[in-house]
Amino acid sequence: MDEDKYKAIWLSYSAIKDFLNCPRAYYFRYVYRNPKTGKKISIAKPALSLGSVVHSVLDQISVLPTKSRFDVSLTDRFEKEWTSVTGKRGGFSEMQEETLLKARGCSMIERIQKNPGILALPAVKIKEDIPYYWFSKEENLILCGKIDWLSYDEKNNSVHIVDFKTGKVRESDGSLQLPIYILLTTNCQKRPVSGASYWYLESEDEPIPVQLPNVADSERTIMDVGMRIKLARQLNHFKCISDEKQGCRYCASLGAIVNGKGEFVGSSAWGDEVYYLSPHELSLSTGSPRYHSLDFPDDEE
Repeated sequence: MDEDKYKAIWLSYSAIKDFLNCPRAYYFRYVYRNPKTGKKISIAKPALSLGSVVHSVLDQISVLPTKSRFDVSLTDRFEKEWTSVTGKRGGFSEMQEETLLKARGCSMIERIQKNPGILALPAVKIKEDIPYYWFSKEENLILCGKIDWLSYDEKNNSVHIVDFKTGKVRESDGSLQLPIYILLTTNCQKRPVSGASYWYLESEDEPIPVQLPNVADSERTIMDVGMRIKLARQLNHFKCISDEKQGCRYCASLGAIVNGKGEFVGSSAWGDEVYYLSPHELSLSTGSPRYHSLDFPDDEE
Protein backbone atom coordinates (compact mmCIF):
# COMPACT_ATOMS: atom_id res chain seq x y z
CA MET A 1 0.00 0.00 0.00
CA ASP A 2 1.26 3.46 -0.98
CA GLU A 3 1.00 6.05 1.80
CA ASP A 4 2.06 8.95 -0.39
CA LYS A 5 -0.60 11.62 0.22
CA TYR A 6 0.03 13.08 -3.22
CA LYS A 7 -1.03 9.80 -4.81
CA ALA A 8 -4.03 9.29 -2.55
CA ILE A 9 -7.65 9.98 -3.45
CA TRP A 10 -8.79 13.00 -1.47
CA LEU A 11 -12.40 12.90 -0.32
CA SER A 12 -14.24 15.99 0.84
CA TYR A 13 -17.85 17.02 1.27
CA SER A 14 -17.74 18.97 -2.00
CA ALA A 15 -16.05 16.15 -3.93
CA ILE A 16 -18.49 13.54 -2.63
CA LYS A 17 -21.46 15.81 -3.32
CA ASP A 18 -20.25 16.47 -6.86
CA PHE A 19 -19.75 12.76 -7.53
CA LEU A 20 -23.20 11.86 -6.23
CA ASN A 21 -24.78 14.68 -8.25
CA CYS A 22 -22.95 13.76 -11.46
CA PRO A 23 -19.72 11.72 -11.91
CA ARG A 24 -18.85 13.79 -14.99
CA ALA A 25 -18.96 16.99 -12.90
CA TYR A 26 -16.63 15.31 -10.38
CA TYR A 27 -14.25 14.42 -13.22
CA PHE A 28 -14.09 18.00 -14.51
CA ARG A 29 -13.46 19.43 -11.04
CA TYR A 30 -11.11 16.89 -9.47
CA VAL A 31 -9.50 14.79 -12.20
CA TYR A 32 -9.29 16.89 -15.36
CA ARG A 33 -6.29 19.15 -15.91
CA ASN A 34 -5.88 21.80 -18.57
CA PRO A 35 -3.49 20.04 -20.98
CA LYS A 36 -1.67 23.32 -21.65
CA THR A 37 -1.03 24.25 -18.01
CA GLY A 38 -1.58 21.08 -15.99
CA LYS A 39 -3.97 22.95 -13.68
CA LYS A 40 -7.50 22.22 -12.51
CA ILE A 41 -10.40 24.39 -13.66
CA SER A 42 -13.29 26.07 -11.91
CA ILE A 43 -16.05 28.54 -12.79
CA ALA A 44 -16.63 31.88 -11.10
CA LYS A 45 -20.19 31.90 -9.77
CA PRO A 46 -21.90 34.74 -7.88
CA ALA A 47 -23.34 32.51 -5.16
CA LEU A 48 -19.97 30.92 -4.49
CA SER A 49 -18.29 34.33 -4.45
CA LEU A 50 -20.77 35.56 -1.84
CA GLY A 51 -20.16 32.52 0.34
CA SER A 52 -16.40 32.75 -0.09
CA VAL A 53 -16.22 36.38 1.06
CA VAL A 54 -18.46 35.89 4.11
CA HIS A 55 -16.54 32.77 5.14
CA SER A 56 -13.22 34.56 4.65
CA VAL A 57 -14.25 37.37 6.99
CA LEU A 58 -15.24 34.91 9.72
CA ASP A 59 -12.10 32.86 9.18
CA GLN A 60 -10.00 35.98 9.77
CA ILE A 61 -11.44 36.57 13.23
CA SER A 62 -11.36 32.89 14.24
CA VAL A 63 -7.62 33.12 14.93
CA LEU A 64 -7.89 36.30 17.03
CA PRO A 65 -8.19 36.47 20.84
CA THR A 66 -11.79 36.79 21.96
CA LYS A 67 -11.26 40.33 23.28
CA SER A 68 -10.00 41.66 19.95
CA ARG A 69 -12.15 39.78 17.42
CA PHE A 70 -14.43 42.72 16.79
CA ASP A 71 -11.91 45.55 17.17
CA VAL A 72 -11.99 45.91 13.39
CA SER A 73 -15.48 46.24 11.96
CA LEU A 74 -16.64 43.07 10.19
CA THR A 75 -18.22 45.32 7.59
CA ASP A 76 -14.82 46.87 6.85
CA ARG A 77 -13.33 43.40 6.51
CA PHE A 78 -16.17 42.43 4.17
CA GLU A 79 -15.69 45.49 1.97
CA LYS A 80 -11.99 44.74 1.63
CA GLU A 81 -12.56 41.07 0.81
CA TRP A 82 -15.26 41.86 -1.74
CA THR A 83 -12.72 43.59 -3.99
CA SER A 84 -11.29 40.15 -4.81
CA VAL A 85 -14.56 38.95 -6.39
CA THR A 86 -15.91 42.04 -8.10
CA GLY A 87 -16.96 41.84 -11.76
CA LYS A 88 -16.25 38.79 -13.87
CA ARG A 89 -13.75 37.53 -11.26
CA GLY A 90 -16.77 36.76 -9.08
CA GLY A 91 -18.90 35.52 -11.94
CA PHE A 92 -21.02 38.67 -12.17
CA SER A 93 -22.41 39.54 -15.59
CA GLU A 94 -23.79 42.92 -14.60
CA MET A 95 -23.47 45.50 -11.83
CA GLN A 96 -27.07 45.02 -10.68
CA GLU A 97 -26.42 41.36 -9.99
CA GLU A 98 -23.25 42.11 -8.03
CA THR A 99 -24.94 44.89 -6.06
CA LEU A 100 -27.75 42.51 -5.08
CA LEU A 101 -25.44 39.80 -3.76
CA LYS A 102 -23.12 42.23 -2.05
CA ALA A 103 -26.10 43.70 -0.20
CA ARG A 104 -27.08 40.20 0.92
CA GLY A 105 -23.56 39.64 2.22
CA CYS A 106 -23.49 42.97 4.05
CA SER A 107 -26.77 42.08 5.73
CA MET A 108 -25.31 38.77 6.96
CA ILE A 109 -22.22 40.49 8.33
CA GLU A 110 -24.32 43.12 10.09
CA ARG A 111 -26.42 40.35 11.64
CA ILE A 112 -23.28 38.76 13.08
CA GLN A 113 -21.99 42.08 14.44
CA LYS A 114 -25.30 42.64 16.25
CA ASN A 115 -25.53 39.03 17.49
CA PRO A 116 -21.97 37.69 17.91
CA GLY A 117 -23.09 35.08 20.43
CA ILE A 118 -20.94 31.98 20.12
CA LEU A 119 -18.34 33.87 18.04
CA ALA A 120 -17.45 35.97 21.08
CA LEU A 121 -16.52 32.85 23.06
CA PRO A 122 -13.19 30.95 23.03
CA ALA A 123 -12.55 28.93 19.89
CA VAL A 124 -10.23 26.15 18.76
CA LYS A 125 -8.38 26.50 15.46
CA ILE A 126 -6.99 23.45 13.67
CA LYS A 127 -3.52 24.33 12.40
CA GLU A 128 -3.84 23.06 8.83
CA ASP A 129 -5.56 25.33 6.30
CA ILE A 130 -7.38 22.23 5.08
CA PRO A 131 -7.56 19.62 7.87
CA TYR A 132 -7.14 16.03 6.66
CA TYR A 133 -6.36 12.52 7.84
CA TRP A 134 -5.95 9.05 6.35
CA PHE A 135 -9.50 7.77 6.18
CA SER A 136 -8.28 4.41 4.85
CA LYS A 137 -4.61 3.66 4.27
CA GLU A 138 -5.56 0.29 2.81
CA GLU A 139 -7.69 1.93 0.12
CA ASN A 140 -5.46 5.01 -0.20
CA LEU A 141 -8.25 7.41 0.80
CA ILE A 142 -7.80 10.72 2.62
CA LEU A 143 -10.69 12.68 4.11
CA CYS A 144 -10.33 16.46 4.14
CA GLY A 145 -12.36 19.62 4.60
CA LYS A 146 -12.38 23.10 6.11
CA ILE A 147 -14.47 23.45 9.26
CA ASP A 148 -15.93 26.91 9.71
CA TRP A 149 -15.78 27.30 13.49
CA LEU A 150 -14.99 25.22 16.57
CA SER A 151 -16.35 26.81 19.71
CA TYR A 152 -14.48 25.72 22.85
CA ASP A 153 -16.33 24.53 25.94
CA GLU A 154 -13.85 25.13 28.76
CA LYS A 155 -15.97 23.31 31.35
CA ASN A 156 -16.00 20.01 29.45
CA ASN A 157 -12.82 20.60 27.41
CA SER A 158 -14.83 19.86 24.26
CA VAL A 159 -15.67 21.58 20.98
CA HIS A 160 -18.91 22.53 19.27
CA ILE A 161 -18.96 22.61 15.45
CA VAL A 162 -20.55 25.66 13.83
CA ASP A 163 -21.13 25.71 10.07
CA PHE A 164 -22.05 29.03 8.46
CA LYS A 165 -24.66 28.96 5.72
CA THR A 166 -24.96 31.83 3.22
CA GLY A 167 -27.51 30.11 0.98
CA LYS A 168 -31.28 30.12 1.26
CA VAL A 169 -31.74 26.33 1.29
CA ARG A 170 -31.60 24.40 4.58
CA GLU A 171 -29.20 21.48 4.83
CA SER A 172 -31.02 18.19 4.26
CA ASP A 173 -31.23 15.49 6.93
CA GLY A 174 -29.28 13.06 4.74
CA SER A 175 -26.41 15.44 4.04
CA LEU A 176 -22.92 14.05 4.58
CA GLN A 177 -21.51 17.44 5.50
CA LEU A 178 -21.92 17.15 9.26
CA PRO A 179 -20.75 13.50 9.43
CA ILE A 180 -17.60 14.48 7.51
CA TYR A 181 -16.96 17.47 9.76
CA ILE A 182 -17.37 15.36 12.89
CA LEU A 183 -14.90 12.78 11.59
CA LEU A 184 -12.42 15.51 10.69
CA THR A 185 -12.80 17.27 14.03
CA THR A 186 -12.40 13.99 15.92
CA ASN A 187 -9.29 12.94 13.99
CA CYS A 188 -7.56 16.31 13.52
CA GLN A 189 -7.63 17.60 17.10
CA LYS A 190 -7.76 16.02 20.56
CA ARG A 191 -10.96 17.36 22.14
CA PRO A 192 -14.27 15.48 21.86
CA VAL A 193 -17.17 16.89 19.87
CA SER A 194 -20.01 17.89 22.19
CA GLY A 195 -22.40 19.35 19.62
CA ALA A 196 -22.95 20.95 16.24
CA SER A 197 -25.02 23.76 14.74
CA TYR A 198 -25.86 25.35 11.41
CA TRP A 199 -26.00 29.13 11.34
CA TYR A 200 -28.22 30.34 8.50
CA LEU A 201 -26.83 33.85 8.32
CA GLU A 202 -29.52 35.30 6.08
CA SER A 203 -32.40 34.49 8.41
CA GLU A 204 -31.23 33.45 11.89
CA ASP A 205 -29.69 35.51 14.70
CA GLU A 206 -27.96 32.48 16.19
CA PRO A 207 -26.86 28.95 15.24
CA ILE A 208 -29.47 26.18 15.18
CA PRO A 209 -28.34 23.01 17.01
CA VAL A 210 -28.56 19.75 15.08
CA GLN A 211 -28.39 16.14 16.24
CA LEU A 212 -24.97 14.55 15.97
CA PRO A 213 -24.91 11.61 13.55
CA ASN A 214 -23.59 8.17 14.44
CA VAL A 215 -19.85 8.14 13.70
CA ALA A 216 -19.71 4.46 12.71
CA ASP A 217 -22.62 4.87 10.28
CA SER A 218 -20.94 7.96 8.84
CA GLU A 219 -17.69 6.10 8.25
CA ARG A 220 -19.50 3.28 6.44
CA THR A 221 -21.40 5.69 4.20
CA ILE A 222 -18.30 7.69 3.30
CA MET A 223 -16.31 4.52 2.66
CA ASP A 224 -19.01 3.29 0.28
CA VAL A 225 -18.91 6.52 -1.75
CA GLY A 226 -15.12 6.62 -1.54
CA MET A 227 -14.86 3.15 -3.07
CA ARG A 228 -17.20 4.14 -5.87
CA ILE A 229 -15.04 7.17 -6.61
CA LYS A 230 -11.91 5.01 -6.51
CA LEU A 231 -13.41 2.54 -8.99
CA ALA A 232 -14.51 5.35 -11.33
CA ARG A 233 -10.98 6.77 -11.29
CA GLN A 234 -9.41 3.36 -11.90
CA LEU A 235 -11.70 2.73 -14.87
CA ASN A 236 -11.64 6.38 -15.95
CA HIS A 237 -15.41 6.11 -16.23
CA PHE A 238 -17.35 9.24 -15.30
CA LYS A 239 -20.76 9.15 -16.97
CA CYS A 240 -23.15 12.09 -16.81
CA ILE A 241 -26.48 11.40 -15.11
CA SER A 242 -28.26 12.91 -18.12
CA ASP A 243 -28.62 11.62 -21.66
CA GLU A 244 -28.49 15.16 -22.99
CA LYS A 245 -25.60 15.82 -25.37
CA GLN A 246 -24.41 18.94 -23.56
CA GLY A 247 -24.59 17.28 -20.13
CA CYS A 248 -26.65 18.08 -17.05
CA ARG A 249 -26.97 21.16 -14.85
CA TYR A 250 -24.01 19.98 -12.78
CA CYS A 251 -21.47 19.26 -15.51
CA ALA A 252 -22.53 21.21 -18.61
CA SER A 253 -20.89 24.51 -17.73
CA LEU A 254 -17.61 22.81 -16.82
CA GLY A 255 -17.78 20.89 -20.08
CA ALA A 256 -18.13 24.20 -21.90
CA ILE A 257 -14.87 25.41 -20.34
CA VAL A 258 -13.09 22.21 -21.39
CA ASN A 259 -14.38 22.79 -24.92
CA GLY A 260 -12.81 26.22 -25.09
CA LYS A 261 -15.67 28.44 -23.95
CA GLY A 262 -15.41 31.09 -21.26
CA GLU A 263 -12.86 33.68 -20.26
CA PHE A 264 -9.91 33.10 -17.95
CA VAL A 265 -10.17 35.60 -15.07
CA GLY A 266 -7.49 34.47 -12.63
CA SER A 267 -6.41 31.77 -10.22
CA SER A 268 -8.00 30.52 -7.02
CA ALA A 269 -6.24 30.42 -3.65
CA TRP A 270 -5.36 26.80 -4.44
CA GLY A 271 -3.96 27.52 -7.89
CA ASP A 272 -6.95 26.39 -9.95
CA GLU A 273 -7.72 28.30 -13.13
CA VAL A 274 -10.92 30.33 -12.74
CA TYR A 275 -13.12 31.02 -15.76
CA TYR A 276 -16.08 33.29 -16.39
CA LEU A 277 -18.99 32.15 -18.56
CA SER A 278 -21.35 34.80 -19.92
CA PRO A 279 -25.12 34.30 -19.45
CA HIS A 280 -25.32 33.40 -23.16
CA GLU A 281 -22.62 30.75 -22.85
CA LEU A 282 -24.23 29.42 -19.69
CA SER A 283 -27.62 29.12 -21.37
CA LEU A 284 -26.04 27.28 -24.29
CA SER A 285 -24.20 24.87 -22.01
CA THR A 286 -27.24 24.11 -19.85
CA GLY A 287 -29.74 24.10 -22.71
CA SER A 288 -31.93 26.59 -20.84
CA PRO A 289 -32.39 30.08 -22.29
CA ARG A 290 -33.77 31.23 -18.94
CA TYR A 291 -30.71 30.22 -16.96
CA HIS A 292 -29.49 32.81 -14.47
CA SER A 293 -26.48 32.58 -12.19
CA LEU A 294 -28.71 32.88 -9.11
CA ASP A 295 -30.91 29.96 -10.09
CA PHE A 296 -28.91 27.27 -8.30
CA PRO A 297 -29.05 27.74 -4.50
CA ASP A 298 -26.99 24.59 -3.92
CA ASP A 299 -23.96 26.50 -5.20
CA GLU A 300 -23.94 28.44 -1.94
CA GLU A 301 -22.44 27.24 1.31
